[in-house]
Amino acid sequence: MTDVTVRQFADVVGLPVDRLMAQLGEAGLKISDADETISDKEKMQLLSYLRKSHGKSEALSVSQPKKVTLKRKSHSELRLSSGGRSGAAKTVSVEVRKKRTYVKRADLVAEEQDRLKLEAEEKARIQAEREAKLKAEQDALHRAEEEAARKAEEEKKRAEEAARKADEALSRKAGEEREKAEQEALAQARAEQEALQQKQETERKGKQRTPAAAADDRHTKYGRQELHVAKGKSGRRKKKKATGFGGVAVKGSGEHGFERPTAPVVREIEVPEAITVSELAQKMSVKGVELIKSLMKMGVMATINQSLDQDTAALVVEELGHIAKPVSEHDLEAQVGELVAREVVGEKVPRPPVVTIMGHVDHGKTSLLDYIRSTRVAAGEAGGITQHIGAYHVETDKGVISFLDTPGHAAFTAMRARGAKVTDIVILVVAADDGAKPQTIEAIQHSKAAGVPMVVAVNKMDKPEADPERVKNELAQQQVIPEDWGGDTQFVEVSAKTGQGIDALLDAVLLQAEVLELKAVEDCPAQGVVIESALDKGRGPVATILVQNGVLRKGDTLLAGQEIGRVRAMFDEAGRAIESAGPSMPAVVLGLSGVPAAGEDAVVITDERKARELAEFRQHKQREIKLARQQQAKLEDMFSRMGAGEHETLNIILKADVQGSVEALRDALTKIQTDEVTVKIVSSGVGGINETDANLAVASNAIMIGFNVRADAAARRIVEEHGIDLHYYSVIYEAIDQVKAAVSGMLSPEVIEEIVGLAEVRDVFRAPKIGAIAGCMVLEGAVRRSLPIRVLRDNVVIFEGELESLRRFKDDVNEVRAGTECGIGVKGYNDVQVGDQIEVYERTEKARQVE
Repeated sequence: MTDVTVRQFADVVGLPVDRLMAQLGEAGLKISDADETISDKEKMQLLSYLRKSHGKSEALSVSQPKKVTLKRKSHSELRLSSGGRSGAAKTVSVEVRKKRTYVKRADLVAEEQDRLKLEAEEKARIQAEREAKLKAEQDALHRAEEEAARKAEEEKKRAEEAARKADEALSRKAGEEREKAEQEALAQARAEQEALQQKQETERKGKQRTPAAAADDRHTKYGRQELHVAKGKSGRRKKKKATGFGGVAVKGSGEHGFERPTAPVVREIEVPEAITVSELAQKMSVKGVELIKSLMKMGVMATINQSLDQDTAALVVEELGHIAKPVSEHDLEAQVGELVAREVVGEKVPRPPVVTIMGHVDHGKTSLLDYIRSTRVAAGEAGGITQHIGAYHVETDKGVISFLDTPGHAAFTAMRARGAKVTDIVILVVAADDGAKPQTIEAIQHSKAAGVPMVVAVNKMDKPEADPERVKNELAQQQVIPEDWGGDTQFVEVSAKTGQGIDALLDAVLLQAEVLELKAVEDCPAQGVVIESALDKGRGPVATILVQNGVLRKGDTLLAGQEIGRVRAMFDEAGRAIESAGPSMPAVVLGLSGVPAAGEDAVVITDERKARELAEFRQHKQREIKLARQQQAKLEDMFSRMGAGEHETLNIILKADVQGSVEALRDALTKIQTDEVTVKIVSSGVGGINETDANLAVASNAIMIGFNVRADAAARRIVEEHGIDLHYYSVIYEAIDQVKAAVSGMLSPEVIEEIVGLAEVRDVFRAPKIGAIAGCMVLEGAVRRSLPIRVLRDNVVIFEGELESLRRFKDDVNEVRAGTECGIGVKGYNDVQVGDQIEVYERTEKARQVE
């Protein structure tokens, strides 16, 4: 094909020149004039571009036609005679057109397969729809059948129930009619009997004797006949009219006025969680011996004063035919709790926050509180460590805050946990030069367990070795994340010595308190918690109470645990007398019947009778628990002696100034035990050491420990007479260390064996008078005459004993060293053979220590 111009090509394809020029430019052909020529290659390039832009393949060879149509045209002439006279012929021009189409067989097969596939899919879809419709109809029919069956079953059940009720009604009616008929027959029989008795009485009266004869046979008021005496001479004293109790005449027949019960009396017996045999017998109105017999039949051996548990008591009550009604101590507790909760109503007003300062020992908790209070508490504590919970009400420039200062020593775990439970916010004090320690981690755990937010005070920032970043890293490992690290815990850098950061710490505490929105009810009876308690020699039982709701006033009836009393006097933490204490205020209270346990709830109860009943019940329960624990300890001691043979016990009588110290010391000392020695707290209490404690120490062979208390004159006299071991302490870890030393001294020493020398038998000499003498070569160490030996044969010990003689040549020697020969005579053993080894060893004793 020859080259043509763009204009000519535009005329051929039937496009305007401008549009063709634009398409050529889009196809990448650089043609600027319509008169320029265009080659076949450029035409193909334009065609490829146009096909690509319309979504067709670029390769022309690939897009082959599916069918080919061939058209053929042929021309011919036919001569036809005209049939006339002239004989001239006509010529007819004939044009034959042929058209033949060729189609690819593969395309036809593919089209047929596609058509068949579509038809099959359509048939399958129609079949699936038909089957789904049929299944739905079957399911609907099945559900209808099940519903009909269910309704039929319900109808049947209702019919059976109606029939049963009708039968019961008929039976009940028949029984009532039968009972009515029996009652009528019984009444008729009774009426006939009464009529007969009345007739007999009338006949008897008609046959009575004369009055004079009747007087000779008269009876006394007790039914006995009188002697035949003259009329009016029956006695010197004037006889009174025979009357019974309350003026009621007694029967002349001598019968008493009580009738035997026709049926056994069934009582409803209240069975508490623990009850003695005598108390249970009294409740059931039976003899104690009968109750003990019933218990023995059940396999329970008990004495009259022994305590029974609730299950056993209920079984024996039912065995004797009564009804057991289990009564829990929680019933009375619930009644009092409901009474208290009913009274705690009213408008809630904002209250100061209660803040507990916690942390490791010697990290500056009390010193930090001293700076806030501007006092010197830490200097007054023994050993410079806090050993009590201190409750303080502080009025700062930022607001009013109640602080609880807890001990950091390991022995005061329970005291720290108690502080975390009653608090609103915890200030965790961590020394910047020491980092997180065991009690720091424990304080974090107590705070998280109580659900109390924390404010971390990084103390001792005035020291040059202070490293607050170390504290943050160590606390972050315990999931305490600072705010500047994206957490929710405020970290404040402070110094209890210089006062650095104290204002920021108070701001953080008050900000946290505002977030918590702390409120309490003031117009109600007071409720609180016993923080600490002690026995004062001049004032009696003293309890430090943190008020949580209401206002505690002088004269209120206060129930604290198992102790009750009327508030006689109240003091603040500085010892000043106060008339009342509101929410979040600590107060020292006088007037309780005893020393309450620290951590007990203290409530003011208006119903004094119910409060005393609950207090007595708690005391009774505590006494039974104590007796049961002693009984259990006796059994455990007996079984341990039977199983372990000789076992020593260190008995201790413990007295301390406050309840928290008693609890901490008791827990710490009972943990000091080994397989040979056990520490047993025979008695513990609050207050000074008295004569009773000293006598108990004599009876139980115990040592006495006084923690911040002293013995009185009578107790000191008994201590001197009997030589009792009495120790005074003011620092808790000194007491623990001394008890550990005492336990260590009671332990049997550890025996250590050390091999001193080894000799090998090279020859054996036998003498008639001496016996076998082993000629030996000392291989290791030295052989000494005074030490024990072992004879080994094939590395097996066959004899243990001692040396009878040790000679070097003909001289007796005390020691033979390695590398030399000697003669050894083994005492009491003559079966020494060549090749045996004689091992010389030494035993040393080493004192054991309690960790």
